[in-house]
Amino acid sequence: MDCRPGCGACCIFPSISSPIPGMPEGKPAFVRCVNLGEDFRCLIFGHPDRPKVCDGFKPEAGICGQNPDEAEANFRWLLE
Repeated sequence: MDCRPGCGACCIFPSISSPIPGMPEGKPAFVRCVNLGEDFRCLIFGHPDRPKVCDGFKPEAGICGQNPDEAEANFRWLLE
C-alpha cells in the first residue's frame, strides 16, 4: 500500500501527541506536519518512526477524496 498523492489527511488533520521526526513534541490538529511533501504525500509513510496514529489512517478514497480540500471535508465529517 502506498500513500495517496494529493491527500495529506493523516499529515494535517489529526492531533499527534507522540514525537514525530522533525516534530519532537508532536503536532496539534489541523497543522501541517513537517513530513508532508509538496505533493501532499507523507515522506515517512511506511517508516518505523511514523507514529501509530498516522499509521492507523489507510490511504483510501473515503478519507483522501480527490484532493486536499475533499480530504479536509471528509476528516471534518469524521469528527462530527
